[in-house]
Amino acid sequence: MPRYVYRFDEGGKDQKDLLGGKGANLAEMTRLGLPVPPGFTISTDACREFMRTGRVPPSVRVEVTTALRDVEDALGRRLGDPDDPLLVSVRSGAKFSMPGMMDTVLNVGLTDATLPGLAAAAGDERFAWDSYRRLIQMFGTTVLGVDAGRFTAALEAAEAAAGAGTDVDLDTAALRDLVATFRDIVRDATGRDFPRDPREQLDLAIAAVFGSWDTERARLYRRRERIGHDLGTAVNVVAMVFGNLGDDSGTGVAFTRDPATGRPGAYGDYLPDAQGEDVVAGVRNTLTLDDLRERDPASHRALETAMRRLETHYRDLCDIEFTIERGRLWLLQTRVGKRTAAAAFRIAVALVDEGLITTDEALARVSGDQLSALLFGQFDPAAARALLTRGVGASPGAAVGEIALDDDRAVARADAGADVILVRRETTPDDLAGMIAATGILTARGGKTSHAAVVARGMGTCAVVGAEQVEIDTAAGQVRVGDRVLHPGDVISLDGATGEVFDGAVAVVDSPVARYVADGLDAGLDAAGDDAAIAELVRAVHRLLTHADSRRRLRVRANADTADDAARARARGAQGVGLCRTEHQFLGERRRHLERVVLATDDAERTAALDALLPLQRADFAALLEATDGQPTTIRLLDPPLHEFLPDLTDLSVRVALAAERGRPDPHDERLLAAVRRMHETNPMLGLRGVRLGLTVPGLFALQVRAVAEAALALRRAGRDPRPEIMVPLVGSARELHLVRAEVERVLAEVCGPERLDVPVGCMIELPRAALTAARVAGEADFFSFGTNDLTQTTWGFSRDDVEGAFFATYLDNGVLTVSPFETIDADGVGALVRAGVDGGRSVKPGLSCGVCGEHGGDPESIRFFHDVGLDYVSCSPFRVPVARLEAGRAAVLAPGGDADATA
Repeated sequence: MPRYVYRFDEGGKDQKDLLGGKGANLAEMTRLGLPVPPGFTISTDACREFMRTGRVPPSVRVEVTTALRDVEDALGRRLGDPDDPLLVSVRSGAKFSMPGMMDTVLNVGLTDATLPGLAAAAGDERFAWDSYRRLIQMFGTTVLGVDAGRFTAALEAAEAAAGAGTDVDLDTAALRDLVATFRDIVRDATGRDFPRDPREQLDLAIAAVFGSWDTERARLYRRRERIGHDLGTAVNVVAMVFGNLGDDSGTGVAFTRDPATGRPGAYGDYLPDAQGEDVVAGVRNTLTLDDLRERDPASHRALETAMRRLETHYRDLCDIEFTIERGRLWLLQTRVGKRTAAAAFRIAVALVDEGLITTDEALARVSGDQLSALLFGQFDPAAARALLTRGVGASPGAAVGEIALDDDRAVARADAGADVILVRRETTPDDLAGMIAATGILTARGGKTSHAAVVARGMGTCAVVGAEQVEIDTAAGQVRVGDRVLHPGDVISLDGATGEVFDGAVAVVDSPVARYVADGLDAGLDAAGDDAAIAELVRAVHRLLTHADSRRRLRVRANADTADDAARARARGAQGVGLCRTEHQFLGERRRHLERVVLATDDAERTAALDALLPLQRADFAALLEATDGQPTTIRLLDPPLHEFLPDLTDLSVRVALAAERGRPDPHDERLLAAVRRMHETNPMLGLRGVRLGLTVPGLFALQVRAVAEAALALRRAGRDPRPEIMVPLVGSARELHLVRAEVERVLAEVCGPERLDVPVGCMIELPRAALTAARVAGEADFFSFGTNDLTQTTWGFSRDDVEGAFFATYLDNGVLTVSPFETIDADGVGALVRAGVDGGRSVKPGLSCGVCGEHGGDPESIRFFHDVGLDYVSCSPFRVPVARLEAGRAAVLAPGGDADATA
């Protein structure tokens, strides 16, 4: 029979697949001799079996009994003992951290029979009743499915009746009455009494935690974070230690460095006389670790020692959950902590300087997504602003948007294109949809380790928490800050670094990191001004991005259609142009030139139309090649169907019909309508376009090649170093490329004469047939460039413009897709074709240059795939070039055998 249950002293941090992150780290801390309460982990294997069958494997109950007895023997207490009962917590713990997404139940084992024994053992009857009401509230919500709002309303009513500011101020009698009320709520909602058998509580809690893996909020979080739905969660059963035993007890969350800024030094939140979830839930505003030092110096010293030991052991920022029970410190969890983008770069470099990690490891610990976040704007220091209030800056950034007081409005307004600030008293896991939709998050309660803060940092969303002056009345639909009353739709601005909240919109400017990647290190430092922390961040980004350039094998080019685009890309570190879409040079007024080509009725008329295009194209290419002087510049011949340059068939038909009805027919429009009808296609993206267009419309490709050659020759004569490459789109057979190549070489010979101009001729691989017959196509190609946008469309049979809004949301919900294949390369399908194309092409030409020019060239996850496949370069938007550079370097150090592979 498979084994499902493991004691903490049987595991370690490298067993996250089996024990989940929390269980593996509890085991590791136990092995290190740190103060961890006894407990055991039910493995992710059991959860996967639960998902398959809908029930906890029967052998789990037997294994739990054995492990539970070990815990009882270690502590000298028994579950259900009326004199000195053992209570346990039941907590989730997946391989990847999912803060607040799954369920936790504390104080399991507390019943009417065991409550007197707990009170006697603790010498505190109030504590026992407080623990009981917490159990009923958490168990009722997470296990029995009772609406959490009913418990919250009853608690608030009890506080109001007692004149208590918070739950801490409720006395024993009030808590006893509250327990009775909570029992009534459970009975009314479920039709049954609250379970009074400790083992029944434990078994039901275990099943509920397994079930929480598949809740909608958990699935939504996993989709956003690209975590597989099939991993499952472990369940950790831990002996309870109590932070709600009075002022010498408490609970907290600590970080070994500031997860918002990366500053060194112990940092966190502490709540005296509180239990587990109180800090994260944000039900009360917290104290700092400095406050803990003053209140309980011995516990603070013990915590500092444990924090230093854990950071040294994990060699990274550690997030630690702790409880102090009457002056004794207990560690309940540790993990490598989530952090903001700015903190990620600063911490990585700081750990290198401290000698804890190598520079390769530092590069592996930052990401292109984090760099992207640092390129977002910040408030203009010179802009006028009206301060509403201050809270705690929990996740940096500048957010401007309209107020939304609930998730439904936040999602609806974001779907309508509005920027939204989600404003809540505190957030819960059920707010995840609204948090994802929001540009920024503002809460009235909570600290830097509250649910809102932790989730916002993980998502890279600006957040201000604990803004105590913010009073939210959801029933009235208003927010009051002092004398100012705001309503949904009113605009506010958040500074997630300072915690400031401003009335109205504040102007946003480029961040210092954005200035750095565009204009260099000095510009970034100038933009940082006197802010030493921001200057340190700019230097950290520069250091790791420079290291990425030294380590990467993939070159990074840009998709650039104009000289300005190419210049911007070059300033950001692009090593050439991987895709110039020449059809983009015929937008606006220039459309009429291609219109003349379409309307031509004989060779002479067509030649005249093409001749008129020649000087325009030559000027375009001259400017582009001058901007990319000395760098390869891949120019794609016209690709889209010609109908895209013509009027809409319906609109033109109506215009011609109306003119005829009025007796004023327009011969030009009539000729145009005839051409549009002649060229109309049911599925134009699979019709007359690309190489088919070039072989069908005589002289069209020849015109473009001539313009390229004349521009390049003129630049070379002027002492420049132009390096154009001609790319033929939508090739499906070697014969197509052979015919176009012959025409290209003929035109080059005509233009250059005795002067030699080396212009490689290659093709886009964007059809499955081209990838599968790459060995034949390579015989005619000097390079391959994978057009992964169209390759994804033709492989999946998806029309991108149609399907993303039609059914992708459903596919993401039901797990058919975990991420859009247009966003991240489908490695199993489209990726297999890329690999086949590379292997096939190089089987004929071992040195064949291969790159990618689809949007995937700027996607971090896709870049790692392209590195592994063996491409020579990726090409992406000019603004994503720094991201691609960083990820290409990460791909090199994370690859099997890379220096950071073993520690990734």
